[in-house]
Amino acid sequence: MIYFDNAATTFPKPPSVIKEMVRCMKEYGGNPGRSGHRLSLAAAEAIFDTRTLIAEFFGISKAENVIFTSNCTSALNLAIGGIARKGDHFLISDLEHNSVLRTVSNLCKEKGMSFDVFHALSSDDAVLNEIDRKIRPNTKAVISTHASNICPRILPIAKIGNLCRKRNVLFIVDAAQSAGIYDISIMRDGISILCAPGHKGLYGPQGSGFAAFSDHFDFSRLKPCTFGGNGKNSAEIEMGYEPPDSYETGTLSTPAIVGLGEGIRFVKEQKREKIEMLENQLFHSAKKMLANIPRVKIYLPEATKGSLLLLGFEGISPSKVAEKLADHGICTRAGLHCAPSAHRALGTGGDALRISFSAMNTAAEVETFAYILQTILRNHHF
Repeated sequence: MIYFDNAATTFPKPPSVIKEMVRCMKEYGGNPGRSGHRLSLAAAEAIFDTRTLIAEFFGISKAENVIFTSNCTSALNLAIGGIARKGDHFLISDLEHNSVLRTVSNLCKEKGMSFDVFHALSSDDAVLNEIDRKIRPNTKAVISTHASNICPRILPIAKIGNLCRKRNVLFIVDAAQSAGIYDISIMRDGISILCAPGHKGLYGPQGSGFAAFSDHFDFSRLKPCTFGGNGKNSAEIEMGYEPPDSYETGTLSTPAIVGLGEGIRFVKEQKREKIEMLENQLFHSAKKMLANIPRVKIYLPEATKGSLLLLGFEGISPSKVAEKLADHGICTRAGLHCAPSAHRALGTGGDALRISFSAMNTAAEVETFAYILQTILRNHHF
């Protein structure tokens, strides 16, 4: 099998991730923060260790500013929904995943808010100029993907963050496709809230994610979005505004969180820079091979850096091509990729095929993929 669907979730996971998750369930599977016995305290300590790892990895000093969620979508809902107030204005890119687009759109519909869109496929300078121009006096936040989930466009988040600082607006970054691959520092890059999944470039399990807040973030601005028990101040009716406890309701998934911690350790051991370099090499190799195959269209072919490619096929449905590839043991993803706005921006017509790489892929797999794709396009009638 060749697995080129890493933008959905990385596979396989490092053995260390699986081993620690199993050890957790066998040896320290108590409910963290709920009891004073050994198993509960061990689980709480393991969760704190992962919180600290995330804080260090993404450049903040306060581990308590890392709030665990079940995935990146939940983190974005917490971040956006938590800061939203009636009359606010948001600014988002036209490459956003539905985790941002639907969240903002529904909040605006329900709470009398508004949002505008900036064009992310422009040059970096044009992007910055458009953001600056569209920021209003009531703009609460700029929300942007760091790396698109369907094309090799990487946004200049440090420059956008610097602009947001100057204009005194919050900057929320969706790092679903960049965390663990590209260099991100919350404090250096002017990020207010970084939202990321654990199960993609950080090589943790599905069901893990987090929102990491700047050291300077004022949590009195963040309303809790879920309510219930958290093991703290149980006699109070209000959740409060104290990170992380006020925003982590119910029992945390200790196995998923410790698995995420091991995933981050894997990235650090492999060295993030080397992972980025490998994925970029696979990207360039695939792009070069695919450019020579008749009937293949590469979206954003001018991109010089990336970890994924989006393809169309002359006169052929990308979804059908994905089915044929699956018959040959090649895992890809076709369709809208939960990003209809991005597909409109790229002009795909609503269906394209994505291949995406990880540290587990090889140059030989790219060659095999290109050969099988060429064979499919040459020999099959669709």
